Amino acid sequence: MDQNDLKLKNLSKSALLRLYAIILFALSCGKVDKVDKISMNWSKFDLDLPKGIEVYSGLNSEIPLKAWVAKIDLSDKRFFVKVLSSNDKDRLSTPSQFYEEANAKIIINGGYFNSEKNPTEHIGLLKTNGRLEEPASHSIFRESERYYISRGAFGVAYDGKVDIAWCSTRNDSIFEWDRPITNRPGYPNESLPFFTADYWPVQDALHAGPILISDSKIDLNIEDEVFFNTPIAGVQPRSAIGYTKDQHLILMVVDGRQAESRGVYLEELAIMMSEFNCFEAINLDGGGSSALVADSRLLNRPSGRTIQREVMSAIGVFYKKDDD
Repeated sequence: MDQNDLKLKNLSKSALLRLYAIILFALSCGKVDKVDKISMNWSKFDLDLPKGIEVYSGLNSEIPLKAWVAKIDLSDKRFFVKVLSSNDKDRLSTPSQFYEEANAKIIINGGYFNSEKNPTEHIGLLKTNGRLEEPASHSIFRESERYYISRGAFGVAYDGKVDIAWCSTRNDSIFEWDRPITNRPGYPNESLPFFTADYWPVQDALHAGPILISDSKIDLNIEDEVFFNTPIAGVQPRSAIGYTKDQHLILMVVDGRQAESRGVYLEELAIMMSEFNCFEAINLDGGGSSALVADSRLLNRPSGRTIQREVMSAIGVFYKKDDD
């Protein structure tokens, strides 16, 4: 045992944890190169779930990355999807609490929120069970300028079909655009042209973003959705949701801030979602919020821990048996 080993042995547990945190912080501050090809070596993850749900774990030890994916066959009408919001007094619940209280088969964390408000406030659109809990944010301030925005949202139509759209709200109605409203750093859009939008008939919806894939192609609009110069555009733990043309829902979490999984850029997340043939896909809240719960288990490790962060919204997959 050399002198360095003796020094490490004499460190307290708390000191070691602080040292580890400092190392991770230093690594995260360094420049991380984007990659344009990601091989995850996906393998099936054995869980007690109804037929029609497949869960995969993926590993790339070179980047390095660890990720999990749930694939749900929505052509089986026994499956349905709902946007959920916390009923707790502070409007915050862990993904596992969402899972247990809603009796879901799978839960993934949802949209952005501001926990500094009391009660917690959803950032952007939140609609559950046909009730508009929070309207869209029409504009945001970035570097002392006001930008009008039509950010990406995930929605569930009244017939149960899922959809992803650039949208905003007017009164109690939600409207969607074919493309996001144009914004550039220092050149903000100064209005929301609702006359060019169409009514979006969804029962459940939540804002997140940015959209990753549209019309089966990677379609990132970080500037238009005004996510530029924010941590969201950097390397982070991630959550995403999408769907395929043949009605398969895709849920993905990518671990980050860990020695064995660095996290991904939005561009890399889009590449990973495209591997599952998503017709449309969107980035959800990430960082320590990223969590995927199935079969009563937290599958991933948010920011390297087993502790779950409380979140305001989630997306749940449910299964109705024939005799229910």
